[in-house]
Amino acid sequence: MPGDSTVNFNLLHRTCKLVVLLCFLHISVTVVFYVRSLDIRFAFVQNQQSHEHTATQTHRPGDTSLTGEPEPQAAGSQKEGAAEVQPEGKKAEEPGKKAEEPGKKAEEPGKKAEEPGKKAEEPGKKAEEPGKKLEKCPETSPLLVGPLRVEFNTPVSLEQIKKENPNLRPGGRFKPRDCEALQKVAIIIPFRKRDEHLKYWLYYLHPILQRQQLDYGVYVINQDGDVIFNRAKLLNVGYTEALKEYDYECFIFSDVDLIPMDDRNTYKCFSQPRHLSVSMDKFGFRLPYNQYFGGVSSMSKEQYLKINGFPNNYWGWGGEDDDIYNRLASKGMSISRPSGEVGKCRMIRHDRDKQNEPNPQRFDRIAHTRETMYKDGINSLSYKVVKTEKFDLFTKITVDVGKP
Repeated sequence: MPGDSTVNFNLLHRTCKLVVLLCFLHISVTVVFYVRSLDIRFAFVQNQQSHEHTATQTHRPGDTSLTGEPEPQAAGSQKEGAAEVQPEGKKAEEPGKKAEEPGKKAEEPGKKAEEPGKKAEEPGKKAEEPGKKLEKCPETSPLLVGPLRVEFNTPVSLEQIKKENPNLRPGGRFKPRDCEALQKVAIIIPFRKRDEHLKYWLYYLHPILQRQQLDYGVYVINQDGDVIFNRAKLLNVGYTEALKEYDYECFIFSDVDLIPMDDRNTYKCFSQPRHLSVSMDKFGFRLPYNQYFGGVSSMSKEQYLKINGFPNNYWGWGGEDDDIYNRLASKGMSISRPSGEVGKCRMIRHDRDKQNEPNPQRFDRIAHTRETMYKDGINSLSYKVVKTEKFDLFTKITVDVGKP
């Protein structure tokens, strides 16, 4: 047993020596490889530095060896060694960078210079806005208020009306600023010696027409002299004269003493001729008869020309509106109207005008409308303009329409 213990101890001792020897050998090999790797890294760094130094010498600024034309140098410049070339190159590049920085700064004022340009464009945009095509106005204006109170107890002045309608242009012209009107409307008023009535008409109608977003003009056609009044012929004159001034598409023919009581009764043209003064207080706010077309009416240019305009031979009061109805009916057109509530109107009470007595021939003429309408109308109109006056609220055209 003691012998076996000695043998085991010796074996263990030898094994330990062998392990220690192997560890030493491993450590030695590791150290050798580590040292060799340091040598390789050092040699690599030296080699890289050598290449960079050579490249700097070959491509230093000012070297013209590639062109064969050496650049003249100042005295003493050849004493500078190769070692000085690289610092010079760096110094040469640094000012270049500094030279670029002012360039950037030089661009910044350019940007600032563009900013005023942008500001300069903004007024240009504002200047373009009026010329910019506006959207169409809506079919029903959002500015309408509905039923209106119409009174004639308090006198009104032209100066007052002018102050209350600052957006009107000379001649009683107006167009919306924020949208394009759906129609260009000429409002024709046959007139003679009704100045007070005209003031009320202008007082009430201008605000209404503006809320209706119309592109409109007001034309007061004044019959010159004291010859018997001819309403229908004055309407033909108004149609003709208004078209000389503007390309109107729609024509409103209105008596000067009728005021609408609801701004939803739009003064524009429709697919059929329109009778606008449906419910007059004079008739108890009822239509006197179904064929009635007097007071206020509207026609498009096409509708008007289709019936050859209005008759020129109705001198005195009455008959012309029934003749116009017969012309429309003979051409297959029907009369459109607003509702009785929307179409309410008030008439300014007055005595019958002198030289406007009832026309005794009106019934005979009405009976022969179909035969006379093609030779009596816009195609046979003759008149002479005496004077045209552009006032702030309306255009007044005084005309000589001849005699019966």
